[in-house]
Amino acid sequence: QVQLVESGGGLVQAGGSLRLSCAASGRTFSSTSMGWFRRAPGKEREFVAGISWNGISTFHADSVKGRFTISRDNAKNTVYLQMNSLKPEDTAVYSCVAARRAYSDYTLVPNNYYWGQGTQVTVSS
Repeated sequence: QVQLVESGGGLVQAGGSLRLSCAASGRTFSSTSMGWFRRAPGKEREFVAGISWNGISTFHADSVKGRFTISRDNAKNTVYLQMNSLKPEDTAVYSCVAARRAYSDYTLVPNNYYWGQGTQVTVSS
């Protein structure tokens, strides 16, 4: 079992930046691929970004590519999502996820993950 606690959400104006953090516990962090999903009202859940357990491979959805960056700090058991040039359409609940299987890569399948409680990001126009 992995426990995840997100922080860093809030209200920001369009064009601004936020950094989400997700602290993980319960299993060796360095063997766990991590990611972020988001869900906006009335929209389907979207896999926004993923990072492999060894940090070598990353994924960013086309909708955020060039604006968002996922990273990890294994010494702090924390994964980050740096969000720049935010748009109103980025408004959503952002959830941190940790792969259920150690040493597995990130996937777009929600059931393959443990989930955090989510943090609200609101971008005003």
